[in-house]
Amino acid sequence: MGHSTKIFRSLSLSAFSSLLFSAAAFCHAHSFSSLPSLPAPQQDVPTIATARFDVSALPAGTFDPDADANDSGQSTSDSEHHGLISRSVRRVLEDHRQLYKAPFKISNLKWDALALGGTAVLLIEDRNIENKLPGTHYQFYQDTSNIAIGGLSATLAGVWIYGIKTGNQHARETGVLELETLVNTFLIYTPMQLIAGRQRPQEGNGHGDFLRHHGINTSFPGGHAMFTWAMATVVAHEYSQPWVQVLAYTAAFALTSSRFLARDHWASDMWLGSALGMGIGAHIFHSRCDPDLSASCKHDTHFIF
Repeated sequence: MGHSTKIFRSLSLSAFSSLLFSAAAFCHAHSFSSLPSLPAPQQDVPTIATARFDVSALPAGTFDPDADANDSGQSTSDSEHHGLISRSVRRVLEDHRQLYKAPFKISNLKWDALALGGTAVLLIEDRNIENKLPGTHYQFYQDTSNIAIGGLSATLAGVWIYGIKTGNQHARETGVLELETLVNTFLIYTPMQLIAGRQRPQEGNGHGDFLRHHGINTSFPGGHAMFTWAMATVVAHEYSQPWVQVLAYTAAFALTSSRFLARDHWASDMWLGSALGMGIGAHIFHSRCDPDLSASCKHDTHFIF
């Protein structure tokens, strides 16, 4: 009985060892996880092979989550960047479409008459007015105009930076609308300068002839006045406190007057430049402002992206 039991155990152990060997070989062939190896019996039983996990069979970068995260972040950043550019271009194009339509609105006809009528009268009187101006202190007037536009620009840039750093939505909106206003002003100012090509008071025959230049640094309309009044108008609408409006418009008036007295422009140049700047600034503000931030904000909501 004991001898039969030993034979049975030996056969059972051999069969079990064969089963484990077959399972290990199958796992190795199909790259599954390894089975734990068992200690070999004292008899001459073949050693059980340890299965290995074939990492090379997996896709490249499977175990590189940091790289995937970085790629995903970069893609998101690129998408946001292109989205901002696309949105800004669409805003400017819509601004221009509305700005070119604005003079033909019935509610704006009175302002058209004031701007164009005043320009026509001053075009006739430009030379008479110019001859009555003082002929000294040109450098003082130039310096005054530079200080006025530099101070106003630096102040508005500071307001924008303050809004970004502190999260102040009102200051941030002021900076964004100022920048948008300057872009639109430039895109209107440039073609007008190219088309008019007017000579400055100290150029040519002193008559302020048109169609004499082929650049954008000409006399008509007054560029400094146009940009300064546009900026002043936006800030005066954003902050409707009287002292803010007085400071903004005083800076614009000082620049306009000093550029005129320095003989850089004719009276008609400064009149039209100021009118256009005020019109562009007011239009951009009312088109893009947030009524919750400024009490003077009135706009058509369909114009907001």
